[in-house]
Amino acid sequence: MVGIVLISHSPQLAVEVAELAAQIGGRDVPIAAAGGTDDGRLGTSITKVADAIATVDQGDGVILLMDLGSAVLTAKTLLDEHPRPRVFLADAPFVEGAISALVTSGGGADVKAVLTAAEEARHIGKL
Repeated sequence: MVGIVLISHSPQLAVEVAELAAQIGGRDVPIAAAGGTDDGRLGTSITKVADAIATVDQGDGVILLMDLGSAVLTAKTLLDEHPRPRVFLADAPFVEGAISALVTSGGGADVKAVLTAAEEARHIGKL
């Protein structure tokens, strides 16, 4: 199953979005919250992101969803320093992308389909 990592500046936001997505998308999908700095403040942590990837990686790939611009920078920096061929950055809305990714992963889709579902979530609610 494809794993999902939620990277947020807020530890609480990351945990709450993970919980919401798990309630909607199913609890069997591996999901991890990587929110805040190493000392619990607002910000992001390369160490937390790396640990979260290791936690959810079951061999089928991992999708990273980020809340704000510097979370993207943290994720990109980690992947530049330690390339992971099965780990992908999603250009997706944080909440809707997480839910779409979890539902799609839970349905048994491959990593590319999960990434596409997360990114297409930006169209949710548009007429």
